[in-house]
Amino acid sequence: MRVLFIGSGELACPALRKLSNSVADEIVAVVSQPDRPKGRRRRLAPCPLKQVAEELGLPVIAPESINAEEVLGEIARLAPDLIVVAAYGQFLGKRLLSIPKSGAINIHPSLLPRYRGAAPIQWALINGDRYTGVTILFVAEEMDAGDIILQERSEILPDDTSATLSPRLAEQGAEMLLAAMGMFRDGAVNAIPQDEQRVVLAPKLSKADGRIDFGMPSDDIANRVRGMYPWPCCFCVDPDGERLRILMARAEAGEGAAGELIAISEEGPLVAAGEGAVRFLRVQPSGKRPMSGGDYCNGHRVRVGARMCSSD
Repeated sequence: MRVLFIGSGELACPALRKLSNSVADEIVAVVSQPDRPKGRRRRLAPCPLKQVAEELGLPVIAPESINAEEVLGEIARLAPDLIVVAAYGQFLGKRLLSIPKSGAINIHPSLLPRYRGAAPIQWALINGDRYTGVTILFVAEEMDAGDIILQERSEILPDDTSATLSPRLAEQGAEMLLAAMGMFRDGAVNAIPQDEQRVVLAPKLSKADGRIDFGMPSDDIANRVRGMYPWPCCFCVDPDGERLRILMARAEAGEGAAGELIAISEEGPLVAAGEGAVRFLRVQPSGKRPMSGGDYCNGHRVRVGARMCSSD
């Protein structure tokens, strides 16, 4: 099959690599995002998928809008049989979806209809789910609402963060894509509509979403820290009035007023929550490097009875 691959983020890279090795299919082009300013010097840099595509010697299209007239014309001339989408970030219009004779499919890292949206991996962790997975589905006008072609479950490990879970799901999705391609070649696609009564949304996260509410149960705070790492990261205000990023935390037993430092150890400070307490195992003070919770206690004015605040 002639395949147009559309994506940008790390989640899409394993799928592109595996598909490029397929002797049964041809990637006619890769559509990705334009180069964006990155780093402190704000120099233009390609997105992860564009880097992989160039490494593989694949032609790349990187438009500001994939639905622009000239882009649609270029894609039509490529005559793809199928569009594969993974971690792209732009809406695909009707005209684009009408170009390939077999339609367009998406690799989505959740067990749809649970977690439709931009941050399914993060919200699965934030909500303390024990399982997630990957869904291969047809692209529809409504976001992540198309019929399901394949779906496989994956366990969420107790110490998983977004940083560790994402690459596992990316590899799982890549293997599933190859299976789905075989189904298309054999004419054996049997897609199933989603149950709209079971829809759960996974909206895009912002930096403000990382703010810790110490009135929450400690399990919820620890799960939020897992889901928010490495971006946007949870944060609070420490007893010195400085913003403190929380990179790793653990729920423990403990009692006290919400936000109160109730114990200090070489592992880090223990802070009371709405229920139980949360241990800060790895943190990053404002303007400083990441450090262990114990090192933070040793280098800052941390004492039992002091307060961590939820807001500036």
